[in-house]
Amino acid sequence: MSTGAAHKSSVWLGVVLAIAICAAWLALHIYLIFAYNWISANPILTLAAIAVQVWLYAGMFIVAHDSMHGSLFPKSARANHIFGQAILLVYAGFNWPRMRAAHHAHHDNPGTVDDPDFNPDNPEAFAPWFYRWFMTYFGWPQIAIITAMVAIYMFVFGAAYSNVLMFWALPALLSALQLFYFGTYLPHRHGDDFADEHNARSNDYTYIGSLLSCFHFGYHHEHHLYPYEPWWRLPLRRKETLDRVKT
Repeated sequence: MSTGAAHKSSVWLGVVLAIAICAAWLALHIYLIFAYNWISANPILTLAAIAVQVWLYAGMFIVAHDSMHGSLFPKSARANHIFGQAILLVYAGFNWPRMRAAHHAHHDNPGTVDDPDFNPDNPEAFAPWFYRWFMTYFGWPQIAIITAMVAIYMFVFGAAYSNVLMFWALPALLSALQLFYFGTYLPHRHGDDFADEHNARSNDYTYIGSLLSCFHFGYHHEHHLYPYEPWWRLPLRRKETLDRVKT
């Protein structure tokens, strides 16, 4: 296979994975909110459904994150914008250009006072950092958009309020916590030395552990070294790093 053909197939693999993640989230989302009777269901099944939805939520955000770096559609800034904006709007009413600008500011100034994802006043404590991170991105516009979406679900499509809370609000909040913990706090918190100016570290999870924790975003030093790489190629970059250490 030629280099060009390999690159093209790689791009299509990323698009297929992105569509699969979003389609799985949407199918489960519709079923849980409109058809699932959690009151009479097995509690273990309900907890498992919430856990899967949390994971898929995180996956959707990681796909949108790839669009911020242009790695979802390498040859189309417009396609990245459309796909990324659609996901972030569904995720929590976020504005893609604003999120993209903030994320690139993070890459330009990781772990400094100019990093919007960092808490220079408390670079080690989890709770105050998460609160600052959450409030940086979630405000009145997001509240208004989500409120309107919930109203449509309930008063137009007849969704039960309890299902909206259990299978929409709760998974969204838990996925935000998951993304922050594995993708921001652990990689960038102070206390251990950093390898370079990226002020980022990677976890030592296995491939499966890395996938389940945050779609390989915990291989965070590699992400800062190669921000153009999509999420599913980060394990390869992590392996290259470990191989260099061994030699």
